[in-house]
Formats: sequence, C-alpha cells, structure tokens
Amino acid sequence: MKHIFKLGANKSKPTLLLLHGTGGTEQDLIPLAGMIDPDASVLSVRGNVSENGMPRFFRRLSEGVFDEEDLIFRTNELHTFLDEAALEHGFDRSNIVAIGYSNGANIAGSLLFHYADSLKGAILHHPMVPRRGIELPDLSGVPVFITAGKNDPICPAQETVDLNELLVGAGAKTEVHWEMNGHSLTRTEVEAAADWYQKSF
Repeated sequence: MKHIFKLGANKSKPTLLLLHGTGGTEQDLIPLAGMIDPDASVLSVRGNVSENGMPRFFRRLSEGVFDEEDLIFRTNELHTFLDEAALEHGFDRSNIVAIGYSNGANIAGSLLFHYADSLKGAILHHPMVPRRGIELPDLSGVPVFITAGKNDPICPAQETVDLNELLVGAGAKTEVHWEMNGHSLTRTEVEAAADWYQKSF
C-alpha cells in the first residue's frame, strides 16, 4: 500500500497509523500526528480503492452503506500490510495506535472488529459502525477515543452511540467526545484526542 513512514525521536512510543478520509491522501493527517505525539513514529497510508478518482479504504454501495465483502477484504489487506510494514521499517507491530478520520476511522474500527491484536488503541474521528451482527474479538483494555458531531449529516449520532456500546461490550476502554458540529474534523476534537492520548499511552 502507498504510504509514508517517519521514524520518531522515541522508539518506545506507539507508531501512529494515519488513515485519511474519502478523497484524502497519505499526506493529510501528518499534522495531526504532530499534535497528538510529536515524538512518535508515523505510518500514514493511502487507501487502495478509488471512488470517482477519490482514494478510499474500501468500497461503499451508497452514502453510509458499506460494501461489506470489500470491507472484510480490505481490512485483512491493511492488517497484513501492517505486519509487512513493521518488518520493513523496524517498528513494534504490537504497538500501533490508529488515528482515522471518516472512512479512515471506519477501516480502523473494522480492524478492531475483526482482529484482537491489530491495534494497541485507536482515535476514531467521525466513525460509523463497520459491521453489525458479528461477534467482536476480545478487546479487553484496548483504549479507544471517539469524536463525533451532534449535527453530523454523514454519521448520525446514533452510529456513535451504537459503536461505543459494541466496543464496550467487547471490553474496550472507550471515551466519546461530542461537539455541536457536522462531519468536519475540528481543532478542538484533535486537542481533546491529544489530551486523551497523553493519559492513555
């Protein structure tokens, strides 16, 4: 997968896995990594799917309706890529914290839903429930920070409530940050994520 890797000043810190939103690239979230943890290594990945020329991490059938078969395939693809990237770049595969926005948050959520050991933790900005009606792996103690907008037209508030309940039910240690905003990623939610990250890692 097309990506950027930047070695951090402190190799004991988590590697921050950056996952962009629809139409983004591997450059988009690099400033966020600096706000969350300037000393951490960064692995920023571009989605392998193109929707009308816009990079995404998996296909969708329509707005808010995921192509579940492709989601499962692409989640496995990303999970495998992380194994390969850890070997290639020499970072600790067991110490990855995902930071995803929108479509990127959904694929990060899907990693949590499908693989118990894929992520050490996650910051999910405006995610939806990746899949319903499946049994989640044991996520005991995995820290997950979710940010959401009460007026988000793409990701209804109930999606956030449902996602949080499912993660908690699997044992994850979650925190939800609400804002009276829409789907855009705001500086205040990134700052809230940074505060949470410093306490959690």
